[in-house]
Amino acid sequence: MKPLHIALAVVVTVVWGANFVVIEVGLRDFPPLLFSAVRFLLAALPAVFFVGPPRVAWRWVVAVGITLGIMKFGMLFIGMHAGLPPGLASLVLQGQAVFTVLFAAVLLKERARRAQIVGMVIASMGIVLAGLDSTAGTVAGFLLVVGAAACWGLSNIAMRKAAPPDTFRFMVWVSVVPPIPLALLSVPFEGWDADLRALQHLNLSGVGAALYVAWGATLFGFAAWGYLLRTYDAPTVAPFSLLVPVFGLAAAWIFRGEGMTVLTFCATVLVLVGIGVGMLRRTKRPASPGGDRAAAVTAVAP
Repeated sequence: MKPLHIALAVVVTVVWGANFVVIEVGLRDFPPLLFSAVRFLLAALPAVFFVGPPRVAWRWVVAVGITLGIMKFGMLFIGMHAGLPPGLASLVLQGQAVFTVLFAAVLLKERARRAQIVGMVIASMGIVLAGLDSTAGTVAGFLLVVGAAACWGLSNIAMRKAAPPDTFRFMVWVSVVPPIPLALLSVPFEGWDADLRALQHLNLSGVGAALYVAWGATLFGFAAWGYLLRTYDAPTVAPFSLLVPVFGLAAAWIFRGEGMTVLTFCATVLVLVGIGVGMLRRTKRPASPGGDRAAAVTAVAP
């Protein structure tokens, strides 16, 4: 890769890693489901009027919108609101790689490679170890983020089936799906009063957090990552995704003083090693058109 493109890949992973701390800031001003709705509303508007049609079947736009936008981010935001710290959330969420391999075997009948199976076992051990660290956050928050990782795995399968030629355009249209359902879910689960108070008392931190996760993590992140994947093959770009939980943990330590226990450190090592092993490829294996690229795109962004 050219040095400029390496720098761009690192910048994207920094933006995505820091996104977990920014989410925590936004959750101080918004109920979690409402915050997720606002995030996707800002990502969709006004971009949807300028990008053109998604160029994939609408069923895949809806499928990814539901599994990624409503289910995954809804559970992630609720889990962090329930007490799971941002650094640990950035790590646990990488369990999506394990779920993606499992769902691909069940739904797509794809036979997992030996390296994927070994990597999945190692990463799973790391996720379990993170869950055993009772000092790191609530059990409910941990389980919700594990659920979010599972939903992300489902969205990865839908993304692979869709194989969008323009990931940025596709993600803009995906962002159209979640806002109304998330806002409607917020009313019975979070209450009119909480939603109205959040909207009536908007402040710079809340608005800034919403803009960061919508325009920075979603629009810039996917645009830059999609450009890299159009320029290089997926095995060249995908390993940079390992930096996301590293920068997530670093941002949590720098900006909120989130420490790392021995268990969390060991869990981090196991998850990163597991994902890295799972990325190992046989050089003679032909890649399916669009499949590896789509998987690499969806396997990183928070």
